[in-house]
Amino acid sequence: MTVLEIEETRLRQERLRKLAQLKEEGINPYPYKFERTHRASDLQHLYKGLANDTETEDVVRVCGRVMNERNTWMFVDLYDESGKIQLFCHKQNLHEPDLKRLRLLDKGDFIGATGTIRRTRQGELSVKVTDYEVLCKSLQPLPDSWDGFTDVEARYRHRYVDMIMNPSVRETMRKRAQAVAELRRFMDARGFLEIETPVFQTEAGGADARPFATHHNALSLDLYLRIATELHLKRLIIGGFERVYEIGRIFRNEGISTRHNPEFTMLEAYQAYGDYNELMDMTEEMVLHLVHGVTEGRSSLTYQGTEINFARPWKRIPMAKAIQDVCGIDVDQIGSFEEAKIVAQKLGVPLKGEDSRGAVINAIFEEKVESSLIQPTFIIDYPVEISPLTKVHREKPGYVERFELFVYGRELANGYSELTDPQDQRARLEEQARKKAAGNEEAQPMDLDFILAMEYGMPPTMGIGVGIDRLMMYLTDSASIRDVIAFPTMKPIGKKASEELIDESMDNLEKASSKLKTEEK
Repeated sequence: MTVLEIEETRLRQERLRKLAQLKEEGINPYPYKFERTHRASDLQHLYKGLANDTETEDVVRVCGRVMNERNTWMFVDLYDESGKIQLFCHKQNLHEPDLKRLRLLDKGDFIGATGTIRRTRQGELSVKVTDYEVLCKSLQPLPDSWDGFTDVEARYRHRYVDMIMNPSVRETMRKRAQAVAELRRFMDARGFLEIETPVFQTEAGGADARPFATHHNALSLDLYLRIATELHLKRLIIGGFERVYEIGRIFRNEGISTRHNPEFTMLEAYQAYGDYNELMDMTEEMVLHLVHGVTEGRSSLTYQGTEINFARPWKRIPMAKAIQDVCGIDVDQIGSFEEAKIVAQKLGVPLKGEDSRGAVINAIFEEKVESSLIQPTFIIDYPVEISPLTKVHREKPGYVERFELFVYGRELANGYSELTDPQDQRARLEEQARKKAAGNEEAQPMDLDFILAMEYGMPPTMGIGVGIDRLMMYLTDSASIRDVIAFPTMKPIGKKASEELIDESMDNLEKASSKLKTEEK
């Protein structure tokens, strides 16, 4: 156990002592409510013209978390969600018992204060406290404000502490919430209707991904958490809606990285009577609209030191041409799966179970081309073998009308001219089912109910999926997907390990206390 851990345990014991003393004095340290008149930012705005060393008779009531104190609790920095206000606690305004009780407070406690407004000689707007209440006694010491809270693992694991100590984290979450709300307004203004689809599904389709499995006891039924909302949103198109979307949580049983979290948020949208060309236009409008919102009207932003220009139009490059431009190879001349594997080997592209010519071509693209696509770029016209839900290209045999949007070398969106032929769809899903039976855990299942729905008739349709978390990374200049997710997936500390850590802490605390007493003697 480190010296820091011993100190944290000692501080917690001291806080427990103060809690007990508050209760002995008849103070309820966890009351039910507090009537506030102003937030910190309200006061800073209302009294921005108040001169230094000036007081008012205006009575206000504020509340928040204690984050700092000076001159033995004469000055207290109180923070609420909107910002900071200083409290001035002086014997001229507070009774002696209340002054002494301030010593029972700690950094991290919540209090409510009543008083009048003054601006100090140094220019700090303050509340001259005439009364205060303890609203919550915190038991865990906050990280040292001097050193900050910088351990990345600890920040993600204890996100609530991260938000307390690093206001920029709260600001990122606020920007995310505002951007998602604006995204909904964009879709709603264009006649799209958001309809919720099932999270539990009997067949997890709509993407190439491994699902999470669970079991419903009452029905004795195996279910899967959805890996996409696609197939149910398409059922809505079949059912008569012409523009639908959903912004919802998606679950994929995959690894964790700076770009992947097993639980993430996706926008999926479908519009009848449109194709992937129209969809690319709409995607440009949507993303640029959000960029304008966070940059106050500019079309470019800086991401991790690189300027990204979202001004329309964006490049649209067929996958085959993109590969030829970078690698000098015309993949259209590759005639078979075996030939494709030989080409990949010559290029040094590792293969991970690719089972078709198109899959190998896609692997070449991902390994050699993807990272070079810094500015917004649509890669269009994908091999038919890797796009089982997409309409075949009207002019290019062997390809489908599909695009992926890349920014800063990362996929941001995936869109199609949707496949609407039920017989073609059945044949492609049957091929996927064969791959799944052969051991490909990411191949799509044979969803017979979806095929049945398509046989009732599906109009020409365009559809898109946009990774909200990745989009928010660009809009907030966040290096990792974990930075834009309030509570990213973490491997928990086991209960046994936690109990052992507590026992070890107490043992070490006792040893440290004994050693300290010996030294004092």
